[in-house]
Amino acid sequence: QVQLVESGGGLVQAGGSLRLSCAASGRTFNSYNMAWFRQAPGKEREFVGAVNWNGGITTYAGSVKGRFTISRDNAKNTVYLQMNSLQPEDTAVYYCAAARLRIGGLSPRVHEYDYWGQGTQVTVSS
Repeated sequence: QVQLVESGGGLVQAGGSLRLSCAASGRTFNSYNMAWFRQAPGKEREFVGAVNWNGGITTYAGSVKGRFTISRDNAKNTVYLQMNSLQPEDTAVYYCAAARLRIGGLSPRVHEYDYWGQGTQVTVSS
C-alpha cells in the first residue's frame, strides 16, 4: 500500500512557475514508476508526465513538453513537478500517481496506475 500526498499548488500569473511535490509513504517507493495527471473542470483526467523508478527516464505530454520537468528523490520518497511558463490552460487539479513496475515501461493511461493522491489545485490567471 502506498499513500500519496501532493502539495505546492496555488494561484500564479501566466508566465509564472510552481513546483509541486508528492510525498509517498512506505519503504518501497523505488518499486514504482510515478506520474502526474491533471483534471480541469468538465474534462477528463489527462496525463502530464511520468518518471521511471530510478529517475533515469521521463516522458511528457506534448502540451507540457519543454515547460514542465518531473524528477524524484528516492531518499526522500518524493516526486516533483516543476512547472514553468504556466498558462491559463494549465489550470487544473494535479494528481500524482504510482504504478507498480511492469513490462511496458511508463504509461500515460489512467487505469494503469495503482495509487493516487488527493490532488492539489493549480490556478493560472491571465
